[in-house]
Amino acid sequence: MGIEDGLRCAIAENTSTDARRTIRKLIQPSEYIGELYSINYETARVIIHDKQRKDVGGIPSLCFIVATRIDPNSADAIDFKHEDTSFILLRVMDSAPLPHDKEAERIRVETAQRVSGETERHWDSDGTMDAKTRVLLGYAGVECRIIGTFFLDVNQQNPQSELSLFFGSDISNYYPNRGLKVYKPNSKALEQIVNYCSASNMQEMQDRYHTSARVKLGFIRYASTNRKYQQIDDVRVYISPADLLSQKSALFGMTRTGKSNTTKIIAKSVFELRKPNSGDEVSLRIGQIIFDPNGEYANENAQDKDGNGNPNALKNIWQILPNEKKENEVVTYGITKHPNDPDRILMLLNFYLDENLQIGKEIIDSILAEDSTAYIKNFAQINFEEPDKNDKSATTRYNRRVLAYRSVLARAGFSVPQGLIVSTKGLFNKDLLDKMTNSTNDNATDYQSAAKVFSQSNPTLAQLAGAFESLDKFIRENKEYKDFETAYVQKSSSGNQWADDDFKKIIGIFQYPNGTRKIGKAREQHSADTSADYADDIYKHLISGKLVIMDQSTGDPDLNQSSADRIMNKIFKGNQNYFIQGSEKIPEILVYIEEAHNILPASNDLSTKNIWVRAAKEGAKYHIGMVYATQEVSSIQRNILRNTSNWFIAHLNNTDETKELRKYYDFADFELSILRAQDKGFLRIKTLSNPFVIPVQVDKFEISIWSGTNGL
Repeated sequence: MGIEDGLRCAIAENTSTDARRTIRKLIQPSEYIGELYSINYETARVIIHDKQRKDVGGIPSLCFIVATRIDPNSADAIDFKHEDTSFILLRVMDSAPLPHDKEAERIRVETAQRVSGETERHWDSDGTMDAKTRVLLGYAGVECRIIGTFFLDVNQQNPQSELSLFFGSDISNYYPNRGLKVYKPNSKALEQIVNYCSASNMQEMQDRYHTSARVKLGFIRYASTNRKYQQIDDVRVYISPADLLSQKSALFGMTRTGKSNTTKIIAKSVFELRKPNSGDEVSLRIGQIIFDPNGEYANENAQDKDGNGNPNALKNIWQILPNEKKENEVVTYGITKHPNDPDRILMLLNFYLDENLQIGKEIIDSILAEDSTAYIKNFAQINFEEPDKNDKSATTRYNRRVLAYRSVLARAGFSVPQGLIVSTKGLFNKDLLDKMTNSTNDNATDYQSAAKVFSQSNPTLAQLAGAFESLDKFIRENKEYKDFETAYVQKSSSGNQWADDDFKKIIGIFQYPNGTRKIGKAREQHSADTSADYADDIYKHLISGKLVIMDQSTGDPDLNQSSADRIMNKIFKGNQNYFIQGSEKIPEILVYIEEAHNILPASNDLSTKNIWVRAAKEGAKYHIGMVYATQEVSSIQRNILRNTSNWFIAHLNNTDETKELRKYYDFADFELSILRAQDKGFLRIKTLSNPFVIPVQVDKFEISIWSGTNGL
């Protein structure tokens, strides 16, 4: 034999050994359960006898089984290129009819009649039915969904390595008259199957994030009736935290079914990426922000206590990292102070400051976005973009609008900062003030008082609010103003009126009793004692890789919405700017939205301009991921659902929701289970790396235990 022939034989022998080793990990003769007797490209039928069913601990509905032509006992060489060197992965759906079912049922009924009334004997007891008949009646058909095909091949990224296991989400061929043996995977084989991740996916994670870490999420669970000792009790399920980055993830389920617990585990797994697990991984600090409408992440509460009754809140997750300080890792924000969180930062803005005028105005506009009254819609059209300083006329008009706007804020109850400079110098035309002072109208006294206030150098904003209210009435109702305006336009080189439309829209608020009251809804986000914009500070925390928790439990719903919108805009535009500049290090940010129906656009709102929809559709290229949790699939806009890669589904209580869910991946298989099983933490999970849905009992969230990563 020549050298080349010898090398070929050695390589063939090695690959055969690799193939045999992999096959014996996945199928064992002791796990044999029956024969596949009918197949097409979508479904298969298997005949199983009661004895084999009992030997393997039962065949639960929705359990995984495998069908193959391979003999696991064979010592013959195995050619991985051969079509038969593969495994078809099946999911058990329901019973399937067999040709003799009617006759079998007749025999069972007749035998049952013979033992009727005899409580010590069953119709299948010894002596009641002959042994041969009992064996024959022990066969039953099982309907299965074809999930895909596992096969062996050379890893093209590393051709010199051992054979790799690959998965295809279908079957490429079938023979209707060719039998396949069927096995129920034991716990080790099942763990490898449900945690399968292709080598290319793992390499992609390694290339992009320098980590292919897997974190334990829970254990396999097929049914609500979760009996032990079915040989799958300890089958661990892992997720890849990197799957969540730059992707959309959904958590759906009724209240108290484990959504928040799962969110905490997800947040913890991403947080732990900053602790490398092997020499080829780097510390990966991912900025995470949680919009927390119920305060369950920002605060310690009863449901978070561990088995020893110790606090177990997510805000304390920094404790799992040795030698780290809270201020370096976790930041909490809130509308109000919390007695158990002295470091909490108040989520407040000084609406009066020049640099915050437009931001504060946008907050007010957001809170009043659903208000359809004309004067509020008019008010929303105003913006405070500063004009060119060299344009004196435009600057004067701008300063007059600012003064009027600040007066509206003061009337609406926004506390005025100490030291705020309030000046009327050069803002009010002398001819106008003369008209108001000399007015003979029924409201002349009010106009005269207003003119005196406008003539002062430094009146208070409260005084100005009353003066602007009178000026609004003077402009709308008094012929003397019209005479003044006509003369002013004739003298003006630009032909502009003294009171422009934006100015009228601002002071027009005063004529409505509810005008300033509505604007006062934003008071909770104002502080006269701060000068920074918390949205800027939050973005800085995120790009440094911190976990930010926004406690919105004490906020008004409209206020929470406007705050979340503004922060999301800051994140989106900030990362977009990194992208536009061609930066190679765009910050990785993950946004969590609890009770998402309160923040995300409604399902019937099909606008793609909403910041949350834009983040869902465009966020991936800007390295923005989103995790949203709510009770109803149908409450989320379809554009967001269609861009969701990771799904965590707990119990849903009506078919409207499960029908919506059927549109995605293979959740149709689990529809009845999702409707029936109300067990806390029992989820059906599909992640970016997993090619099919996995039923999982999710672990209880714990801070004290390092979840770590484990090789599979």
